[in-house]
Amino acid sequence: MSEVVASAEAASGTRLTRAQRKAIAGSIGNTVEWVDWAVYGTLAPIFASQFFPSGNPTAALLSTLAVFAVGFVMRPIGGALLGAYADRHGRKKGLTLTIGLMAGAGFVIAICPTYEAIGIAAPVVLLLARLVQGFSAGGEFGSSSSFLVESAAPRRRAFAGSWQQVSVGAGALIASLMGFVLTSVLSDAAMQAWGWRIAFGIGGVLGLVGLWLRVTVEETESFRRASDEGRTRQRNPIVGMLTDHPAAALRVIGITIAGTLTYYVWISYMPGYANAAVGIPLSEALLANTIAIAYFLCLLPFVALLSDRYGRKPTLLAFAIGFVVLAYPAFRLLEVGGFWPLLVVELVGVTFLAGYSANCAVVMAEQFPAEVRSTGIGLPYALAVAVFGGTAPYITTWMSASGLRGWVWLYVAVAALIGVVVYATMPETKGRELT
Repeated sequence: MSEVVASAEAASGTRLTRAQRKAIAGSIGNTVEWVDWAVYGTLAPIFASQFFPSGNPTAALLSTLAVFAVGFVMRPIGGALLGAYADRHGRKKGLTLTIGLMAGAGFVIAICPTYEAIGIAAPVVLLLARLVQGFSAGGEFGSSSSFLVESAAPRRRAFAGSWQQVSVGAGALIASLMGFVLTSVLSDAAMQAWGWRIAFGIGGVLGLVGLWLRVTVEETESFRRASDEGRTRQRNPIVGMLTDHPAAALRVIGITIAGTLTYYVWISYMPGYANAAVGIPLSEALLANTIAIAYFLCLLPFVALLSDRYGRKPTLLAFAIGFVVLAYPAFRLLEVGGFWPLLVVELVGVTFLAGYSANCAVVMAEQFPAEVRSTGIGLPYALAVAVFGGTAPYITTWMSASGLRGWVWLYVAVAALIGVVVYATMPETKGRELT
């Protein structure tokens, strides 16, 4: 009986083979890469004073967040160059290169001397390391999304693709958990002096583990077929994407705007915002963030199964409409202060956010053929993330410091409204052939 069921599942395109399950398990490599990326935003309020002149904590934090935003400038470049590399030479080689760059830059931040020790060289080193991490992150999303979706059973592509965001969220979870543990165990003085370096050091070590995992996975059948047919060598993938698929590239930007802004506000910066704007102790804010991220990660594969059954558009629209409605009451509830209101805001927000994060990898991958897929996802996605995601922490902090804290909700709601328009007008891609 079990063989009959397995045969029926395989015929229907829902059964994952052993190789496909191994490919999903390989998303652990994504997790360890994103620890280094996420730990910067999580601990920025703590190590800001170490890299910039002391005396004005707000100015130091804004400067550190400016470096955070500048790191996103490199993401489109990484999306283009590393995406083209993965489209020419394979997803496996592209993913191996990105994780090596991310881990190396994390180690540099961990050991970089402070402003007091080496002066202006400290923020310069921090900036260069963050630029390398941005370059790596730009290539990571397109390559890993292509790898997971191409490795999936035809009717489980959203499920497989959701593990890209599960792995990203797991990286943020580990970063948040490290922040919570370190701030709970160490004094404020110890955290500012050297405790934050532990988190970056651990992230770098985990990156080496991820590098080993990526060396062991197999190349996808979709890329091998495109390579065997000579399609990967016909023209530069960047040129191919821009000339043959410009509408799809613009659609990726539109899909990303609402998702990346709300993701960075809710997942990466909410603890720092709650601490700076509302006065919630950072350890409590990080605990609420850790709980919300853990719940979010558990939710993603189930929302992806809904997408595989009912389509990409309904689940994306649920996300965007949810944030249009949620934004104002969520930020008003934060004003109450305390752990529990923050936790409620975080949990409700990530519930809606799952509609985007469970879909983003698959819906973008379904826009392009294999020979330009990593570039087609990576470059326009990174452009949108650089403009709308990387600037979100800086803009919300500036708004709070400038007496505009009461309007942060509108910033989120407008982005979500853009998402409603894009998702309602785009074509449904569930069931589309990847080739």
